[in-house]
Amino acid sequence: MRESNLEIKDYIQKSHLNSKVGKKLYLKYKKVFNQVNNESKTHNQFFYLFNKNYKLSIKISDLKKFKKFNTIVLIGMGGSTLGSEAIYEYLNKKAKKRFYFLNDLDIAKIQKVKKKIKIKKTLFLVISKSGNTIETLSNLFYLDILKKNSKNIIVITEKKDSILFNITKKFNLFFIEHKNYIGGRYSVLSDVGLVPAYFMGMNIFKLRKNIHKYISNDQILKESSIKLSNILIQKKIPNLVFLNYSKNLEKFLFWAQQLVAESLGKNNQGFFPIVSNVPKDHHSLLQLYLDGPKDKLFIVFSIDEKPTKKLSVNRFLNKKKSFINNKSLNQIKSAQKNALIETLKKNKISFREFKLKKVNEETLGQLFSYFILETILIGKLTNINPFNQPAVEQVKVVTKKHLLK
Repeated sequence: MRESNLEIKDYIQKSHLNSKVGKKLYLKYKKVFNQVNNESKTHNQFFYLFNKNYKLSIKISDLKKFKKFNTIVLIGMGGSTLGSEAIYEYLNKKAKKRFYFLNDLDIAKIQKVKKKIKIKKTLFLVISKSGNTIETLSNLFYLDILKKNSKNIIVITEKKDSILFNITKKFNLFFIEHKNYIGGRYSVLSDVGLVPAYFMGMNIFKLRKNIHKYISNDQILKESSIKLSNILIQKKIPNLVFLNYSKNLEKFLFWAQQLVAESLGKNNQGFFPIVSNVPKDHHSLLQLYLDGPKDKLFIVFSIDEKPTKKLSVNRFLNKKKSFINNKSLNQIKSAQKNALIETLKKNKISFREFKLKKVNEETLGQLFSYFILETILIGKLTNINPFNQPAVEQVKVVTKKHLLK
């Protein structure tokens, strides 16, 4: 099926679906989707994020004074940085600024970044929904950049009693409110992802241009949500393997990995999302994929790319001719992808395919919105709360106990 610049195909085998479960899910879907649709029209509800009238917490005109910075360091974890990394990598040819992402407790990386930048000529974006994210705060303090009335620090966090928000007030830093009804892993289409995208030089309005379309009764979203819910309920296929045929999509898939794992991995349920870069993994994991346990649903990702330099091979050979002669690397990779798809079909292995027809903001925004809505709908259809993360919070509490010893 074709949807403008995003093509989605579904090859989930009927043998992997339970018809009785499917009938119940179809009946439930209408109720669930109506709820989502209604909330998309209501202020301060999560699904209002997909409304055409949704407004950022900040005016774009207030950000223009920071456009002079050509180097930006984004400090955050998980949903506070993965979406921005996905945008930067996917649209890297359009990026007009140099971005560094501090998204782990990696001393070597921090020191390397400090050597490459000039503090006074660098803009620092510090993002944490809770305002108490240990890694984000630790990296901020390690950089030692906090000064009263700093003109090169922007903080995005909730307006509540937290370490980061209190620091923002104490040092009079530029503040952007993180809306409390938008969870971190769902925040890429809000200020959290759009403010960094603005500084990259992206058209943030085009990123949001098509995201409302799935709030209408979209058939592809409906069918895929019901089928994946059916598979999840049966617990026979616990693994989702993201087969990535485009380097530009790797960070997006890490974003999707967190989205799926953190939203649906609860109460002994959930999918295990695995990012697999191909064709590299053809030579390490493909044997297992095709001939190992039938416990995996494959999702093939690719971008339509123009042919680059063609290989001149035959001139190096005697009488033999090479099948890669006069082929570009993109053409070779495309042939490998098509061969895999043909093999999956032949062996009746369930898979889905996402093909991006154009590399632009609209297509990426559409891809973000599709995965967000599909994940939430699966959660609601299977009685999993897609918005919380109780196990993660448990580890955070225990971590603080260890640090207080």
